[in-house]
Amino acid sequence: MSTSRIYLFKGFERFWHWAQAALIIFMLVTGFEVHGSYTLLGFARAVQLHAYAAWALVALWIFAIFWHLTTGEWRQYIPTTDKVLALARFYSVGIFKGEPHPYKPTVQRKHNPLQRLTYLAMLVLVMPLIWITGWLYLFHGDWAAWGIAGIPLEWVAWGHTAGAFVMLAFLISHVYLITTGHTVFAQLKAMVTGWEEVEESPASPAA
Repeated sequence: MSTSRIYLFKGFERFWHWAQAALIIFMLVTGFEVHGSYTLLGFARAVQLHAYAAWALVALWIFAIFWHLTTGEWRQYIPTTDKVLALARFYSVGIFKGEPHPYKPTVQRKHNPLQRLTYLAMLVLVMPLIWITGWLYLFHGDWAAWGIAGIPLEWVAWGHTAGAFVMLAFLISHVYLITTGHTVFAQLKAMVTGWEEVEESPASPAA
C-alpha cells in the first residue's frame, strides 16, 4: 500500500510534546523515590527536584494552553465517538491480522477518536487528581490557614500516588501504541520531524 506525507505536527507542538514527556518521566522517577520505592537521588533531593519539575511543567502548560487557544489547535481534542468501536476492534483484533488502520489522520483531525477520549479523561480526571493532591502535599503547612487541616495527609499522598500509577500506565500504553503505525517507528518519526506518512486507500476499480 502506498503512502503520502503530510506536515502534521508543528515545531512548538513537537517541543511541547517532548518537553512534557521528559518532565513527566522525571517526575515519575523522583516521585516514586519520594514514595520510598527505591533510593536514587536521596529523599530530600528527590523532593526538591520533583517540585522544580512540577513548576516547570506548570510554565510549559501555560505556554501550551496559550498556543492551543490562539492557533485553534484546541479543536483537535474535541471528543467524538465516531469509529470508536472500529478502533477498539482494530487494536484488540485487527492489528494482529494485519488489517489496515481504520483511521487516517489529517491536518484538521490529527488524533483518532480513542485518543481524543483518552486525552479528555486524562485532562478532566487524572491530571486534576495529580495536581490537586500534589499542591496540597507541597503546601501542607498552609492547611490550617485554608481551613482544611482535618484532611488526613495519608489520603492526599495515596491519591497522588494513585494518579502517578495511572499516568505511568498511560505512558506505557502510549509508547506501545506509537509502534502500531504502518512501520514500528513511523509515528515516532512524525513527532520528531513533523511529517506523518499516511497510508492511502487503494483506488476503487473502474466500473
